[in-house]
Amino acid sequence: MKHYSYNNFFMNFANKTKLNIILALENKPLSVNEITERIKGEQSRISHNLSKLLQCHILDVRQKGKQRIYSLNSETVIPILKIVKKHVKKNCLLCKIKK
Repeated sequence: MKHYSYNNFFMNFANKTKLNIILALENKPLSVNEITERIKGEQSRISHNLSKLLQCHILDVRQKGKQRIYSLNSETVIPILKIVKKHVKKNCLLCKIKK
């Protein structure tokens, strides 16, 4: 069971659309329309992926009038992204070459 959970969690970061959603939400919460505009995707695909990210609690959502506002899980996902950035900056040879 643990391996399935880990696989499911990391698959969210390995999927290009889901990762783009995560990175779009890195600086501030956004509505589905704002996310769609920011990552230039189809709204139906974005909504489907938002649902998957919510199931894994990578995102939080709150209602603001008729809009749903999505944000990153501040307890776990934001710290993970900070660690990943630190690792990439210090250790990722491929990333250093592309700069």
